[in-house]
Amino acid sequence: MSRVLFLSNHFITLYSFRKELIRKLCEEGHEVYLSLPKDNDNKIFEEMGCKIVLTEIDRRGVNPKNDLKLIRQYRKLIPQVNPDIIFSYTIKPNIYGSMVANRLHYKQVCNVTGTGATFLKKNMVSRIATFLYRISMKHAYKVFFQNTGDKDYFVEHKMIKKNWEMLPGSGCNLEEHHFVEMPSDEVINFIFIGRVMELKGIDEYLKCAKNIKKKYPNTRFLIAGWNEEEKYKAIIHKYEEKRYVEYIGFRKDIADWIEKCHCTILPSHGGEGVPNVLLETASTGRVCIGSNINGTMDVIEDGKTGYLFETGNATDLTDKVEKFIKLSFNRKKMMGLAGRKKIENEFDRQIVIKKYIDEVKKAGR
Repeated sequence: MSRVLFLSNHFITLYSFRKELIRKLCEEGHEVYLSLPKDNDNKIFEEMGCKIVLTEIDRRGVNPKNDLKLIRQYRKLIPQVNPDIIFSYTIKPNIYGSMVANRLHYKQVCNVTGTGATFLKKNMVSRIATFLYRISMKHAYKVFFQNTGDKDYFVEHKMIKKNWEMLPGSGCNLEEHHFVEMPSDEVINFIFIGRVMELKGIDEYLKCAKNIKKKYPNTRFLIAGWNEEEKYKAIIHKYEEKRYVEYIGFRKDIADWIEKCHCTILPSHGGEGVPNVLLETASTGRVCIGSNINGTMDVIEDGKTGYLFETGNATDLTDKVEKFIKLSFNRKKMMGLAGRKKIENEFDRQIVIKKYIDEVKKAGR
């Protein structure tokens, strides 16, 4: 049996997208260690049989002192755990974990789950990130990518060698997100799921909601997620007063809300990996409308399982939403069924789990 170490920046992302893999590793008798920040829910992993190594991590900050502290933590915990293989997710565990693992001769598999805003603009942040990726992941044991756009960017900018492999995103749990018949379309419900911020396309969603509600009053536009940028609190409040949108906040029961809706709209400007919200929506048998960015284009087949629109273009988004509204109810259902079939064939989480299990077997003692 092997000793496996996961480097993560938050409980919720590790639990939401890796719990099946972690549970399987524990069931097979492997020793599983999880490096992540303190969280009351960490006990869920302990109950599975994992050992928790608390690790402070400033997820979004750019303070060099905090990052040096994280490197020191990894430099201490990796040899203490002495893993056969390390799995990491998100930018800081990928970069700083790889730096330490490479230097100490441990095998680390990095998963580029998306690049966020890092490379959307050519600035000092993107240049520093490119340099850090180049000196760390270029020498990593293996790098998993979730979409070809990210992979091509890393290859073009010499941030990796030939140590990469593709994954179908994080995959989707087909049983957890089972198919549900589409509700009646007397009132058509749309939902935005994600952090409320400019990068996620909330401005385009709000403009679209305003335009559509004026023309089609039998529609609802929901917003689910944390408010990440202060300015949107007042804006959304005004839109709620005019009944253009309904803000429901962050929801742990988001699967139930997806079932109540007909369509999920993801107007993100980029950096998404393969958006899990689209996988879960399509798996439920609902239609997706998304911006034409890397990752989203892997999930949505334009005109078949949903619609793609020009990134940042609220008018094009409005046109695609209106196009969906005008479909017959039977056509809406057929689109949802096509989406479910695509997830079953291409994005089953068991595909991802097998890839990871194969890496554990190769690294085994």
